[in-house]
Amino acid sequence: MRQKVMQDIRGDAIMARDGKMGSVQDVYFDDERWAVRYLVVDTGGWLPGRKVLISPAQVPPQPAGDAIQVELTREQVARAPGIDKDAPVSRILEAAHARYYGYPYYWTGPYLWGVAPVPYGAPAAAGALPREYEEQREMAEQRARESHLRSSAEVIGYAIRAADGELGHVEDFVVEDDSWKIAGMVVDTRNWLPGKKVLVPPSAIDDIDWDSRQVSVAMKREELKRAPEAT
Repeated sequence: MRQKVMQDIRGDAIMARDGKMGSVQDVYFDDERWAVRYLVVDTGGWLPGRKVLISPAQVPPQPAGDAIQVELTREQVARAPGIDKDAPVSRILEAAHARYYGYPYYWTGPYLWGVAPVPYGAPAAAGALPREYEEQREMAEQRARESHLRSSAEVIGYAIRAADGELGHVEDFVVEDDSWKIAGMVVDTRNWLPGKKVLVPPSAIDDIDWDSRQVSVAMKREELKRAPEAT
């Protein structure tokens, strides 16, 4: 298992089966199960002004390199549902992408990716879920307009508030490349421990406040001081 940071993903070229289709503009993650759910792809001059969502379910295990290969054709991408620039992504739009591409509803089921622990190769959701998971999906879709993903480009830079005071800011997130699980949040503590960056587990994140641009963690500053250093 390899790990990477989100800022290294942004800007990477995206290659379809039949040629380049754009580059990664942003990474969307959910703050409930803590995993990357979509790459936001700017299609550039190929489809001017168009941005599309690509799920890790369409990204097979990758060889080392700068480009990300996906199991899609450019025609499939051209016909995919688009997104509005910088708008939240509702479950309704997510469901539209899931139906179009045939990948699982990650928000139902016992695993990180709903019916599977890793996204690539997971069975399609349509007709594949036991009844109890279908009921969960129906409940999730009822709350669709209240649910949206988080932009890594937005959250990186947010202030960090420990249990006993402010500390620094969000520097990045570390991602596991097989499951796309978020392994930790990189915190730059320069306001308190100049030059030090530490890794905070998602389980220690209490809240992300979008209005105040602040992330609260359930750790005191002394605990953060002893946290593993981010490499």
